Amino acid sequence: MRINRILLSAPLVVVALVIQVTILARLQLPGAVPDLLLLVVVGLALVYGHVGGALVGFFAGLLADLAPPSDHAIGRYALVLCVIGYAAGLTKPESGRHRSATLPLIVVIGAAIVSTLMYAGVGALVGDTAARHVGIVGLLLSATLYDLLLAPFVVPLVMALARRTEGEPLTGDGSTSPSGSGSGYGWLTTGTGLKASRGAMKSVRSGARIGSQRGGLLGKSARDKVGRIKGVKRL
Repeated sequence: MRINRILLSAPLVVVALVIQVTILARLQLPGAVPDLLLLVVVGLALVYGHVGGALVGFFAGLLADLAPPSDHAIGRYALVLCVIGYAAGLTKPESGRHRSATLPLIVVIGAAIVSTLMYAGVGALVGDTAARHVGIVGLLLSATLYDLLLAPFVVPLVMALARRTEGEPLTGDGSTSPSGSGSGYGWLTTGTGLKASRGAMKSVRSGARIGSQRGGLLGKSARDKVGRIKGVKRL
């Protein structure tokens, strides 16, 4: 991974984990705990792609496995987030920019469902039956609902920060902006392509005016030459 990606991903993962352990886990909400760490991994994977998403997911999950009050086998959540980061990164378009919020929200829903099922499945393999007592259906519904409620506040912000660290944020028409200016939230903003098309039309119009002025000057010069030649012949 690039150094700038590591410098951004590490503090985001740490902050998300601290908030999740110290605040969200103590709310005692029914069903699952809102997974802020999962949303951070998804947001980074949507910008970095499948390789970067898998690496971020693995190290974020490993940190969650080691952080207290963890009561499960080490590597369990690392495996889950590694798969989620890889799968979310596969949805990154070739242009590098999501045109709408539909696909990222679908990715969030899928990540909430798959992570819950994988976590419960891996736990069943190692003898952890906590999911059976709570109810897998209740965990799926609550995890999906909580993650969807948090996603509009977390995922766009994470994606905006990730695009800035990439060095070449994208404009609305899918091209890169060499000056470093651009939309931060990406899949929540539109309209820059219209501005670009208006600028192109202005350039075409100004070029046409300059061409017509040059044509008029050349025509006038040619008429003056013809007049002088005719005048000499008459003499």
